[in-house]
Amino acid sequence: MILVLKPGTSRKDLNAVTAEIKRLGYAPHVMRGVARTVIGAIGDERRHATLEALAAWPQVESVTRIQKRYKLVSREAHPQNSTVTSRGAVIGGSKCVVMAGPCSVESERQLMTTAEAVAAAGATVLRGGAFKPRTSPYEFQGLGEKGLKLLAKARKATGLAVITELLSEDHVELVAEYADILQIGARNAQNFQLLVAAAKTGLPVLLKRGLSMKIEEWLLAGEYVLANGNPNLMFCERGIRTFETYTRNTLDLSTIPIVKRESHCPIVIDPSQGGGRADLVASFCKGAVAMGADALLIEVHPNPAEAWSDGAQQLSLQGFSQLMQDLQPFLKAAGRE
Repeated sequence: MILVLKPGTSRKDLNAVTAEIKRLGYAPHVMRGVARTVIGAIGDERRHATLEALAAWPQVESVTRIQKRYKLVSREAHPQNSTVTSRGAVIGGSKCVVMAGPCSVESERQLMTTAEAVAAAGATVLRGGAFKPRTSPYEFQGLGEKGLKLLAKARKATGLAVITELLSEDHVELVAEYADILQIGARNAQNFQLLVAAAKTGLPVLLKRGLSMKIEEWLLAGEYVLANGNPNLMFCERGIRTFETYTRNTLDLSTIPIVKRESHCPIVIDPSQGGGRADLVASFCKGAVAMGADALLIEVHPNPAEAWSDGAQQLSLQGFSQLMQDLQPFLKAAGRE
């Protein structure tokens, strides 16, 4: 870490700071300038206390980190891109993977129809919510274990890997029994005990960005997965809450190059939650692919007007098939399959 002392700091005060740095387990290196004195503190923050509290000392002007707080998800720890594999789907490789399916699992007919259609169009992962986090307690909360069993049946029929949301530590074993990939939603993005429990299943984890989450907070949340022995982490941008009301959320595509610069983990884009409008999904997907997204998470329903949740943002089966065709030139331009 780098500590900058205030102008006019006495030698006595300088010595007090360096003594405290040593006491906390770091080696201080003093660099005197014309106006200010700078101290470089060398040490391993994983083994010793942080020095940031020294910013409260009257003679200290600032304390700055020179290493990332998210050590395992960062490129400093792992310079090469990581990939996550589930039932043959490789996220983060040469192919842009498409995960598609209904917002909520409603019935066997609805799910099987959708699964067969998205598989035929080129999707390799089936998404569907068995447990649904809803703003109102009176809205449809999902079919629970029945929904999980239907997802497993659809997987057997189509060969698609299954991704579904994990809401509670109480459901970890149940959901892990049926799912191939665990999704941690925006509302639980900083539920750290849930992240630890998900990590310990060993299944791939897709971590969505919280509604008002800064990118650093999002990456630090992902650190909980890797720090608990699970290397199979994906970040998913699904839109953040801003002052804009035209869309449900504001899809932040800038996260694609930022996450790729800061982390080795794959980045997934959810264009359905991103805007909350089906008529914007295709444009969001094209932009995401062109910017280098590793995967897309798209909501699809046989009849969106009759969907039990979020019908306005779900593509029809025909709309999804057309989108998969329309994405081809963008995939080619981005050097992806």
